[in-house]
Amino acid sequence: MKKRVYTLLVEHFKNWGISHVFGIPGKSISPLMLELDNYGIEYVLGRHEAGCGFEASGYALAKKTMGIAIGTSGPGGTNLIPGAGHAREFQLPVLFITGQPSMQETGRALSQDSSQFSVDLVKMFEPVTLFSARVERGDLLHLYLKHALEKAYTGEKGPVHLCIPFDVLMEEVDSFYLPLPDHISPVVSPDIDKALSLINEAKKPVLFLGKGAVAAETYNQVRIIAEHWGIPVVTSTGGKGAFSTNHPLYLGGYGLGGSKYATEYMKSGIDLMIVVGSKLCDMSLSGFTADMEPEKVLQFEYDLTFAGKTIQAPTQIILGDIEYNLNQLILQSGASLKEHEVLAARAQVAATTAPMESALSAGAAFRSLRSVLPKEAVIFGDAGSHSFHAVQNFEIIEPGTFFLAEMFITMGAAIGFSIGAKIGMPERPVVCVTGDGCMMMHGTEISTAVNHGIPVIFFVLNNGRLDMVEKGMSYNTGRSVGAIFERPLDVSLFAQSMGATAFRCENETDVKRAVQLALQSNTATVIEVMVDPQEIPPILTRLLSLD
Repeated sequence: MKKRVYTLLVEHFKNWGISHVFGIPGKSISPLMLELDNYGIEYVLGRHEAGCGFEASGYALAKKTMGIAIGTSGPGGTNLIPGAGHAREFQLPVLFITGQPSMQETGRALSQDSSQFSVDLVKMFEPVTLFSARVERGDLLHLYLKHALEKAYTGEKGPVHLCIPFDVLMEEVDSFYLPLPDHISPVVSPDIDKALSLINEAKKPVLFLGKGAVAAETYNQVRIIAEHWGIPVVTSTGGKGAFSTNHPLYLGGYGLGGSKYATEYMKSGIDLMIVVGSKLCDMSLSGFTADMEPEKVLQFEYDLTFAGKTIQAPTQIILGDIEYNLNQLILQSGASLKEHEVLAARAQVAATTAPMESALSAGAAFRSLRSVLPKEAVIFGDAGSHSFHAVQNFEIIEPGTFFLAEMFITMGAAIGFSIGAKIGMPERPVVCVTGDGCMMMHGTEISTAVNHGIPVIFFVLNNGRLDMVEKGMSYNTGRSVGAIFERPLDVSLFAQSMGATAFRCENETDVKRAVQLALQSNTATVIEVMVDPQEIPPILTRLLSLD
């Protein structure tokens, strides 16, 4: 039986259980838009294609399935690229579909041409996806879609891209069906015994958890390993959600937004640094000094590209599926959960109280947020000082409830991620932690949430500046240029103009009341938190040198 290409694609989405597809319509992709409606799949109309890519990624993360983002030819496709880059960082299987005016007319002058004769979307998507191809004939769809699905789901998962011209979408081809891959075996390391020997021999180890530990959902595995061997735990900025912050073995974060107790322990003579899911980038190791260098490193990673490249100590790399390899380590060692006393440094923290503050600090705002939110609430941190304040001050009660990029780091990405995630997990509160600068990047996606009835809570710290840039530049060079808004954004008024419920908070009582009301609301809520613009964020270990 023959069917049009656009019908086959939408039938696949329906059979995969996809309930929502994200995008902005255009002529070259219009057959897909119409067919989505015919099949009862909700088309979420974004306000910018980048936001659509972020939303599809958040949906994939929350629903643990394929996300779908669709953009038209030319600039519609190029605008999706930041979304693909973010999906790749979070190891999310997202299918990006872009258009092309015509395959038969390719080579002639075409408006919004996406071919090799103009803005070649296939080449542009290559660095940010695992697979990028142009479907030049309808009969190629089966093979190219199979390639795309296998790439998206093999090893370290990630986004893929297909550029499909309008006339190819309209072709009739033999019907087929490709399920989402579930037959691909995990990549298993043969070196688990070496890892076990290193851990057993270590006298002063540390367990360093990165964003990959969150992406692989290794929450139970890293807890067993930490408790069985009594290993103190430190998290990178992106690894914040991998471990409960009130666990007795947790020392705090390291790097931007990090804890001084974690830093002190790193300087105390580590003989084995067990790295789980961190590429050890400059953000993860911000402030790392020679006296923190461990004697040895044991690194669990999917990909060899950056493994063993940053810290110069002898490194044993356990390459392959992180979750599976950790499970093998636990199985071979007979590791199990054990009770532990609170580490001395953490006990000192618990005995102290926060000082009274005249102006509302970001730390106080996040402690107030935590005091009201249920433990299962999911937080998406945006790019900026606000998220590093959250890393330092927001307690994680339930692992897997905090997500923050540490490499691609697009401003405003968390706004879209939170919208897609709320669609994928409607039963859980979803909070976007963002700032006034990010709001001016992609804040119009709040209109998407309002129009589609998606009750995300947007927690916006407003200090009238690009705070991370302004404070970092001032600290390192003595002055800042181009980082303060002469006329700051009125976030509440901006939110109200899009139909969202809005609150403006000046103190902790305001914050707690606003969050309580937002949790009861069935519409998008924006909580504008007016914080001290002179507060120094926990980011100054990331030095800038103009020498």
